[in-house]
Amino acid sequence: MNQNAVEAQALQKTFKASKSGGSDFKAVDSISFTIPKGICYGFLGPNGAGKTTTMRMIYRSTHVSEGRLEVLGLNAADQKNDRRIKKKLGVVPQLDNLDQELTTEETLRVFCRFYKLGKKKTETRVKELLDFANLSDKADQKVIALSGGMRRRLLVARGLINDPDLLILDEPTTGLDPRARETLWEQLSRLKERGVTLILTTHYMREAERLCDIIAIMDEGKIVAEDSPLRLIEKYVSKTVIEISNADPTALLETVSKDVHKVENLQDRKLVYCKNPDIILDALSSIRDAATILVRPASLEDVFLALTGKGLE
Repeated sequence: MNQNAVEAQALQKTFKASKSGGSDFKAVDSISFTIPKGICYGFLGPNGAGKTTTMRMIYRSTHVSEGRLEVLGLNAADQKNDRRIKKKLGVVPQLDNLDQELTTEETLRVFCRFYKLGKKKTETRVKELLDFANLSDKADQKVIALSGGMRRRLLVARGLINDPDLLILDEPTTGLDPRARETLWEQLSRLKERGVTLILTTHYMREAERLCDIIAIMDEGKIVAEDSPLRLIEKYVSKTVIEISNADPTALLETVSKDVHKVENLQDRKLVYCKNPDIILDALSSIRDAATILVRPASLEDVFLALTGKGLE
C-alpha cells in the first residue's frame, strides 16, 4: 500500500501566452516533493511563488503541463482520474464562497446532496460536522450573520463532508482575529490526529510552525528548501536574531564577527543572526542608548529572507 498521499516529480505548470502577444508563463517550474499520509505539509512563499497553482493541480482544478503527479495513489496527469481523486479529498478555499442566505445547517445539507450521501448518512454527517466546528448552536443561523471565525470553521466543515483522506487549505485563517485563529488551529490539529493528511498555504509564520510537519519554501515557481520548521531554522539561520535600527552597528559587529552567523541589511534595520546574543549585546553597549535593539527567536520568515532576499508578504 502506498504510504504517500501525494508524489510529484518534475512537476510543471505553464500558462500559454495570449493571442494578443506576450510569452508563456511558467508558474510552477519542475518541482519534486513527497507528502506522506497523515502529516501536515505546508507551502510557504510570497504571492506569485506558485503555491496556489501547485495546490490547484493537486485538487484537480487545473491540469498538469509536464511531470508526474500522483494523488492518493492515482495518476493526476490522466484527466480520467479527476473525479476519482476529487471524491477522496476536501478543499477549503482562501475566498469565502458560502451562500449568504443559507443557514449553517442548510449549507452542509446541500453539500451532502452533492456527494449523494442519502438521508440517514446526511443526518449523521451534518450533526458530526456541526459538533466538530463548534457550530451546533448556530445551526439555524444564516451564514450572513456569522462572524468571520465561524464562517471559516463552516468552510472547513463543508470541506469535510465526504470524510476526505486529504484536506487542502488555502490561507485558512486569513482575516481572523487571534482567538478565532487558535480555535481553527485546534480543529485542524484534531484532524491530523485522526489521520487526515493536510496541505496548506499560509503567510502566518506561527501557523506554519504550529501545524506543519514539513514545509516547502517556494519562490518563482521553484522549491528552494524543504524540511521541518525547526530544521529549516537551524540550517539556514541561527536560533536568535538581534534587530538593530536607528544606528549603524557595522564597526562594532566586526569586533565580534566570529560570534555572528549572518547579517541581513534591510532598508530600515539590520538583522544579526547569532547563537549567543549576550556577546553581541555587550559589543553594542556604546550605541544602546541611541539605537533600537530587539532580541527575538528566529522564524520561518528569516529563513525565507535568507534564501531569497525578500520577505513573505
